[in-house]
Amino acid sequence: MSELKKAALTFLSNQKIAIVGVSSKGDTAANFIYKKLRDSGYMVFPVNPNTDIVEGDECFKNLSSIPVAIDGVIIGTHPDVTPQVIRECAENKIRQVWIHRSIGQGSYHPAAIELAKELNIALIPGGCPLMFNEPVDLGHKCLRWFLMRSKKEKTPIGFNSS
Repeated sequence: MSELKKAALTFLSNQKIAIVGVSSKGDTAANFIYKKLRDSGYMVFPVNPNTDIVEGDECFKNLSSIPVAIDGVIIGTHPDVTPQVIRECAENKIRQVWIHRSIGQGSYHPAAIELAKELNIALIPGGCPLMFNEPVDLGHKCLRWFLMRSKKEKTPIGFNSS
């Protein structure tokens, strides 16, 4: 089993997941991830400091405002915001993070890997959780096949000790 798949399955074994970067317009990858995980039975918490409601649910301004302990965070923001979100995860003792990234840059920021190592956060620095959340749609199956065979994807860090 690949390192990405092992890390993905470990991450998706969490039940309380915050999705940072959702939009009130519903037009982002973060929204799509939010809806799919919510519909799959996860306790998901949308995070965006600029809106109160996302996909009909209460939206939280930041990770600190979520009233329960979060197991993992999916980052679907602009890349410039990613290091800030990783720091906020550390402040809130959230130890597993997935940075959404498909073919393009996505939310990936070059400083993310070193920052996660420094802050002792297990990190999946690319791909999409929906590549592994069953049932996987055809588009995500194709993306998973491509990313797992390409040398472009960065290796997850910290999941072997989680």
